[in-house]
Amino acid sequence: MDNEQPLSVNARIVDALAGKSNLKSFVFDRTLDIFVELKELLAEISNDLDEALDELRDSGKSLSKRVKLEYRDRGKDVAELRFADDVLVFSMCADIYQFDREHPVWNVPYSKEDTGNTYCGVINVYNFLYESIKLNRQDDLGYLVARMFVNKDGCFFVEGKNQNRCKVCDFGKVRLDKKELRDFVEGAMLYALSFDLLVPPFDKVKTVTVGEKNSEDYVIKTAKRLGFEYRSDDVLK
Repeated sequence: MDNEQPLSVNARIVDALAGKSNLKSFVFDRTLDIFVELKELLAEISNDLDEALDELRDSGKSLSKRVKLEYRDRGKDVAELRFADDVLVFSMCADIYQFDREHPVWNVPYSKEDTGNTYCGVINVYNFLYESIKLNRQDDLGYLVARMFVNKDGCFFVEGKNQNRCKVCDFGKVRLDKKELRDFVEGAMLYALSFDLLVPPFDKVKTVTVGEKNSEDYVIKTAKRLGFEYRSDDVLK
């Protein structure tokens, strides 16, 4: 009997590795493949829109040199898309997630068919001001504007601002393709462009530390930290 117990434990560990851990590995690989496609699409969008802006300039439209697009591949799991004064940072999470039992994903037939369908990789989209990243202002904030959940089958759903397709209720009905990725990116871009840097209340910026005074960008940084806020959620809906 003493020799059987370790074998039983080993068998359970092997089952977990061959089951859940193996599933998570498949989900990660699928999400990574999609993130590679996303980065290729970001480069394409950047080139296409920059060409469109150049055509406007050639037609006589007066456009600032700051009004341009720039794509940067920041490594395996991060990419940036700059447009004018905004930057969207696309970040793929290194972990695979499951949902708590109160999440509406469990009400979807696709989830009830197989709980394995609900293990998802996550791609987050954060919005920063370009100057925050350019000047490496450590205290400036980025805001989550959208996130995408992807499973082993390439089925997905999206949460976020101005994301009007493939909500959680549609999970399992649509597989991710280039069109859906483009809708995801364009929705995030339009939302980022729809709200502005707001003037902070006077009383919140009436004092400045010596450290802030000695920083060349302290006025901008304070305004960013206190004034960059979302408008109401019904923008562009």
